[in-house]
Amino acid sequence: MSKERLEAYLKEKCVASARILTFKRPTITVEDAEKQLEISREKIIKSMIFTDENGVPVLGIVTGDKMVDEEKLTKACGAKRIKIARPSAVKNLTGYEVGAMPPVGFKKTIRTFIDPKVLSFDKVYGGGGAINALLEIDPQDIKKLISGKVVDISK
Repeated sequence: MSKERLEAYLKEKCVASARILTFKRPTITVEDAEKQLEISREKIIKSMIFTDENGVPVLGIVTGDKMVDEEKLTKACGAKRIKIARPSAVKNLTGYEVGAMPPVGFKKTIRTFIDPKVLSFDKVYGGGGAINALLEIDPQDIKKLISGKVVDISK
């Protein structure tokens, strides 16, 4: 998938708050995005896919100044254990490469848990569908689009 596909998805879902920003340099990491946007890393979000012991995917979304706490996410999703998904699994589930993956618009439905701090901002920035793009979006729209459950999952 691509940033064009993400744009089409957002238009189809009538998400007026969202826009995709394109840069000359890659925005794969929080540090890259922070430099490009010149904003605090807490307004940048990380969308991390894990799989449970049965191979079921789980998405955790946290602010860029935090990490996903695997114990908290494991408890939140009711699994015995979780592990970070391989890049090939991320691409298969979402249609996007790791580092370009947005928090919404996936090929398949994924159970999602959003850290409450993410929702404390008017807008946040996440993967924009390409390694040099970022999605600017109201976090409330993320929650609505993916039916995310708000749970403390950060450390």
